[in-house]
Amino acid sequence: MKDTDIKRLLYTHLLCIFSIILSVFIPSLFLENFSILETHLTWLCICSGFVTAVNLVLYLVVKPNTSSKRSSLSHKVTRFLKCCIYFLMSCFSFHVIFVLYGAPLIELALETFLFAVILSAFTTVPCLCLLGPNLKAWLRVFSRNGVTSIWENSLQITTISSFVGAWLGALPIPLDWERPWQMTVERKRSICRSLHVPCMGLSTVKR
Repeated sequence: MKDTDIKRLLYTHLLCIFSIILSVFIPSLFLENFSILETHLTWLCICSGFVTAVNLVLYLVVKPNTSSKRSSLSHKVTRFLKCCIYFLMSCFSFHVIFVLYGAPLIELALETFLFAVILSAFTTVPCLCLLGPNLKAWLRVFSRNGVTSIWENSLQITTISSFVGAWLGALPIPLDWERPWQMTVERKRSICRSLHVPCMGLSTVKR
C-alpha cells in the first residue's frame, strides 16, 4: 500500500510539473505575442489556474483522505465556501508579507498579488484539498511528529519547499520589483525549487 501511495505521489508531482510546462506553451497557441517575460502577469494567472485545477482533479480522483461518513450537500457547499475564503485569506496574507519584506505598497501591486496567488496555489491549495478547512489538522501536520500518512508527509515537503524556494528566489538580490527579470525569472526559479525538492524527497520517504 505504501509503495502504491508513493507512486501516486510521484505521478501527482510530475503532473504538476507538466501543468507548468503546459502553461508556458498552450497560451501561445491562443494568445498573440504571449511571452513569459513580456506578458508575465498573464502567465502568472494561467500557471496558478493550471496548478490549482490539476491539484483539484488529482485529489478528487485519488481521494487520499476518504471518509466513511456521508456528508450532505449543504455541508459540501459550506466546506467549499470555507476553502475559497481560506485561499483568499492566504493570498492577501502573502501579499502583506511581501510588502513587509520590501515590495512596493502601491506600485506594481498587481505583480506582488499575483505572486502571492501562485504561492498560495503551491501551498494553500494542496492543504485544502488534503486536509480541508481544518486549522487543527493543519497545525498537527506541520507540527513536529504530527504526520500520520505519507500524503501528509508529502504535503509537508511540498509546502515547506515552496516557502523556501520563494525565499531563495529573492535571496541573491534585494526585493526590487522594478526590473522585469527580477519579477519573472526569480519567481520561476522559486516554482521550480518548490517542485524539484518534493520529488527528490519522495525517495527518502520510501526508505
